[in-house]
Amino acid sequence: MRVTTRLLDGPPPLVEHDPPLAWVSDDQTIIGFGEAFRISAGLGTERFDKAQQAFGDWIEGCQIEDDFDLPGTGPVAFASFTFDSRSPGSVLIVPEVTFVKSRRRWHVTTVGDVDHARYLVTEERPEVERDRPRFAGASIPDVAWVEAVAEAIDRIRRGEARKVVLARDFALWSRTRFDTTRLMAKLIERFPHCFTFAVDGLIGASPELLVRTDGHTVSSVALAGTAARSPHPEIDERLGSELLNSDKDRFEHQLAAESVERVLEQVTASLSKDETPTLRKLDNVQHLATAFDGVLREPSSAMTLAGMLHPTAAVGGDPTDVAIEMIRELEGMDRGRYAGPVGWMDQRGRGEFAIALRCAEISGARARLFTGAGIMSDSLPENELEETRLKLGAMMSALE
Repeated sequence: MRVTTRLLDGPPPLVEHDPPLAWVSDDQTIIGFGEAFRISAGLGTERFDKAQQAFGDWIEGCQIEDDFDLPGTGPVAFASFTFDSRSPGSVLIVPEVTFVKSRRRWHVTTVGDVDHARYLVTEERPEVERDRPRFAGASIPDVAWVEAVAEAIDRIRRGEARKVVLARDFALWSRTRFDTTRLMAKLIERFPHCFTFAVDGLIGASPELLVRTDGHTVSSVALAGTAARSPHPEIDERLGSELLNSDKDRFEHQLAAESVERVLEQVTASLSKDETPTLRKLDNVQHLATAFDGVLREPSSAMTLAGMLHPTAAVGGDPTDVAIEMIRELEGMDRGRYAGPVGWMDQRGRGEFAIALRCAEISGARARLFTGAGIMSDSLPENELEETRLKLGAMMSALE
């Protein structure tokens, strides 16, 4: 199979179809159409290795023409993994046509003889009739979820765990298809410094970088501990200050940061991190954040590192094995790919993976939204319920 990368004169014209594969961050824009290769990664912790091996095997059969050697040029795999290793749905897809903005210049990579112009138009898309999203229920009602949180708190206080993250889902429907292009545009506009993604129907804007690597260096950001935002500067500053000084939130964040640090220390020759948590302010919420940067002992791919880091205590809990079992028992649903790694990797192993947060599974006129909260010994169930509602606003506002 022939894979060719060419430099474009400028930004590509408007795309004709909703992009099924996309990644937009501060440093990278990758948009993919069609499927040159696809694999279901299966079950178990080995699903990361299986996906990477399959991508590597596919590359072995390709004749690659890429004179640029930039992150994201050449064949690129989009991947999205389930949170729970027992859940099916992990997927890796290589687009037929990939538009990449790397280091401020646009490139296009094609697989086979396809003409990339088939995905481009020069005119504005016509307005389509849209209907409002309508609530269709959740896997478990609010009361049952609050009871699950209370049970988790009791078990944490008995010493079974130090933290467990419990999530919820919300089903929506509409009389017309959800416009995913419009949805992504609204997410990018509202959360410009998040990782906006679309992979096989999973669409979202995550604030949490799981891993970024060029094969030699590695970066990650741990987020845990949440407070609301306010349009009034004085109130917003007070909310941020209270978050920074909250013993409960600081401890919750400490567990998340430690879970990242333990893994990165195993693979780095040197590792630096923020000495104290900082505030990561988003449009609707603010989080405690700790950033990590390191130099790898040996070259490693983004997908391998994502598999090693997942699940962090930010989305699972501590200890990991105990927290996962509590999630399976108490949550009352299958998370699917919510809170799992989502991102991209090129042929040289360079790439970025975020944690799939602030996201929804979109299928035509149906959507399933997700949100979660970290449960600690001093958590209050009603406060955790309110936190999930606050986080849910990110996707709800974009779908409206």
